[in-house]
Amino acid sequence: MIDYPQLLLLGAIAGFTIFLGLPLAVLQNVSSRVKGFLNAIAIGILMFLIIDVFSHAWDTASNAAADAFAGRGATGDAMLDLFAVFGGIAIGLLGLVLYEARYMTRIAVTSPAVVGEAQQVTKSSSSAGTASSLLLRDESIEQVSAYKLAMMIAVGIGAHNFSEGLAIGQSYASGSIGLALILIIGFGAHNATEGFGIASPLTLLVERPSARFLATVGLVGGGPTFLGTLTGSLIGVSDFTYVLFLSIAGGALVYVSLLMYNSGRRQTTNRILMMGIFVGLCAGFLTDLIVTLGGA
Repeated sequence: MIDYPQLLLLGAIAGFTIFLGLPLAVLQNVSSRVKGFLNAIAIGILMFLIIDVFSHAWDTASNAAADAFAGRGATGDAMLDLFAVFGGIAIGLLGLVLYEARYMTRIAVTSPAVVGEAQQVTKSSSSAGTASSLLLRDESIEQVSAYKLAMMIAVGIGAHNFSEGLAIGQSYASGSIGLALILIIGFGAHNATEGFGIASPLTLLVERPSARFLATVGLVGGGPTFLGTLTGSLIGVSDFTYVLFLSIAGGALVYVSLLMYNSGRRQTTNRILMMGIFVGLCAGFLTDLIVTLGGA
């Protein structure tokens, strides 16, 4: 039997195991083929998360619709759940498109490093100097893109982990202490692989990412598990809220997965990419099996 403070502590631990996968970002002197393979594993993990979140969201919404059609449930509740599915996907997928167009592209263009190197191009009088400056500028833009992609992945995973925390908190509030513990163990193991997904784009950087940035993406990705645990245990959560956060997470993960796939195609061969995706998918399903075997 666990008391309430222990529940919150365990909920925080379940979220912050995401930091176990982040050290991948500081790996240096790794070949492009290995980086491409690691990136592909991360894509596989994100693909599993997409399958997982959408299956839970759609099961809840479709069951509500079936109950309403059979006269066993309220039509209004079913409509709200369906709206949460499609509205959440729009927020997570199209919202990131708008966010990138409005803010992230501006950051890439106005990055101090990029501006400085652009000025160097203007001042350079030799063709060799111009070519060198353009190369530096491309590297700076690539660096901004890697940080941007890592943060986007963290945001998508954070929305997913908030829904996981809701499940933990709701289980505890309903008196299912054993189920809450099983969920904490399973989600904790799973979040370690999610940290790997966040770190993958950062392995492309020439310079190691700062500890501050790694701490930030870790908090963005893992912190919502604790917040969800707290919210679910205190006030309870409706199906609408649960489905909405799952769908937002799914839409965001679709977006970042496609970005990572495009990056992976430039790093390595399609054969290695598919092998890595296979490994990532297997890792996702195997860690989720912990929860399933526990009866959750």
